[in-house]
Amino acid sequence: MNTATANRAMTLALNAAWEYQLLTFPNPSVGAACVSQRGVILSVGAHKAAGGPHAEVYALRDAYTILSGDNTIADCHDSHRIHDYLRSHHNGIFASVSMAVTLEPCSHSGKTPSCALLIRDLGIKSLSISCKDPNPDAAGGADILKSSGVECTFGIKEEEGKKLLEPFIRWQKNPFVFFKWAQRLDGTIDNGTISSATSREHVHALRDRCDLIVIGGNTVRADRPRLDARLVDGKAPDVLIYSHEAHFDRTIPLFDVPDRVVYIESSLARINRYSLVMIEGGGSMLEASRDVCDWYLSYIAPKIGGGTQTMGTIQEDFEVLSAKISDNIILWMKKK
Repeated sequence: MNTATANRAMTLALNAAWEYQLLTFPNPSVGAACVSQRGVILSVGAHKAAGGPHAEVYALRDAYTILSGDNTIADCHDSHRIHDYLRSHHNGIFASVSMAVTLEPCSHSGKTPSCALLIRDLGIKSLSISCKDPNPDAAGGADILKSSGVECTFGIKEEEGKKLLEPFIRWQKNPFVFFKWAQRLDGTIDNGTISSATSREHVHALRDRCDLIVIGGNTVRADRPRLDARLVDGKAPDVLIYSHEAHFDRTIPLFDVPDRVVYIESSLARINRYSLVMIEGGGSMLEASRDVCDWYLSYIAPKIGGGTQTMGTIQEDFEVLSAKISDNIILWMKKK
């Protein structure tokens, strides 16, 4: 795969991975693409959830379906079945196929089989890789592939790959904390539903992966939220209400969620007891949490009017890590 094609394929793999950023917790977010000998992108895959097929497996599944015309596993999400079926039925179809992967293919077999061994057995000829695997238990896939004659090239869009991996590296030893808010085009954040249905589902999917939500006391009193993951049938994380006053109306829905612990504290220190933490709120909460946040997530709705409150006078410059435009603009950012 020439450099231009490798960069194009890696961009698609990175974009696919960002679609599932944090949703793969405690696994890293990973994307992969399969490319024909003529440089045609055959397929793009992403790891979607811990315990599910890895990005390489989805990309190989879809490439096989396109190249063979066999739809038997086209809708399969069982990693073991996909691995076994591809090994039994590939018939050399991947001999002229190359791949771009945002992370070195895993060498070990855990909840899912080794991607490196599958790539080797299917006869993929070359691999472009953004980053080495920082997990010593899974690293070494490239060595397996190189020893079998597969060409492995590291460093394709490496900086972008490292940014994608930041949460995974962080939560190995420390909590990864991100701040989320929704706003209209005029910057207002109050008075009714702001973001679209698909964006709200995305928030609920993130809550399902988080083990703690932090929210300010004033927001709890004003909005009376539930803070669960009902839109995706997910679990409800614990809640830390950051407040200097301990009195709250206990009929507020967030207090009535089973299997949840609600803390009311005037410190954010409890965050250090968790792994993946979402902070929700407005300008006051943004100011209070600026020293503990790693990333920021904003949903910008194509609306004007309907609210009066904004994020306030706090000033911050952000680097955009990922931007998605659909019915809302979704921005992953970190401080410059």
